[in-house]
Amino acid sequence: MERTSAMERTSTKVPEVTLVFWIVKIAATTLGETGGDSVTMTLKWGYLAGTILFLAVLVTLVVLQIVAKKFHPFLYWATIVASTTFGTTMADFADRSLGIGYTGGSSILFLCLLIVLGLWYGSLGSISVETVSTPKAEAFYWGAITFSQTLGTALGDWMADSTGLGYEGGALVFTAALAVVAALYYWTNVSRVLLFWAAFILTRPLGATVGDFVDKPVSHGGLALSRPIASAVIAAFIVGCLLVLPQRAGRHPGHAQPAE
Repeated sequence: MERTSAMERTSTKVPEVTLVFWIVKIAATTLGETGGDSVTMTLKWGYLAGTILFLAVLVTLVVLQIVAKKFHPFLYWATIVASTTFGTTMADFADRSLGIGYTGGSSILFLCLLIVLGLWYGSLGSISVETVSTPKAEAFYWGAITFSQTLGTALGDWMADSTGLGYEGGALVFTAALAVVAALYYWTNVSRVLLFWAAFILTRPLGATVGDFVDKPVSHGGLALSRPIASAVIAAFIVGCLLVLPQRAGRHPGHAQPAE
């Protein structure tokens, strides 16, 4: 039997990117918005305390994700949810408590994301999620994920508040943008890596605007539903998806079946 290299034997610890992936991703980003607001607003912890809390949770889960030997769906998506809740509180802290504003916050976060992606590409030669099979690649991956989630929150708030479109209008804009990305994926040869990161960023503000629409006061264009209850319902939906629609790990491009 022909021996495979260490790289060929290594699987990625991120899920295969399928329709189920995007469904759970949007639900996770909505949970991040309602969950973050539950802590900072409903429980009145404030943006700084909420940011510190979710940063600690995120760092812990990222470490567990990196040291894990294989792909674990619940661990992976718990880490994604932690990144979305941290992104929510961090963006709100920067935009409101520090007074940077939605435009300034979005610009800074976009620059940070580009820097992380640039360092990742310069170090490993690729920013494709299909190559996330080493601790170094995972560290870059989760750094990019966290900045993209925070950027998405700031973009969602900017679209809903600064442009005057409101939460429903903002959700429609981001849905249309995602439709354009999907069309480019199916009918053009645009880089799949570029389209993945574009979709990943855009699903965050979509989830953020949906989350805001659910829990913000009626006077601000929302439905004024209970944030904790909405969070529990969305969390149950995600768990149900993972149980009913099991996910498998994505495969590294160098993965090969042993020859018989």
